[in-house]
Amino acid sequence: MLRNRNYWTYSAGLAIVWAVVLTLTLIIRGSDKAQIILLVFSGFCIGWVSTTIARYVYPPPKRWRVNHGE
Repeated sequence: MLRNRNYWTYSAGLAIVWAVVLTLTLIIRGSDKAQIILLVFSGFCIGWVSTTIARYVYPPPKRWRVNHGE
């Protein structure tokens, strides 16, 4: 289970969930009414990019990192 606990697996899972949400919203509500969801998705993407940059610029302290060698 620990081998699947990383940032990229979580990102892929979120991408799949957002794809399902956006697809269902477009099918059920139509493109005119789905504009609010697209704005929320855009804000989420901006935040996700921001946290990704922060993770690389400010990595966690060594005591919080998982040691795979032990």
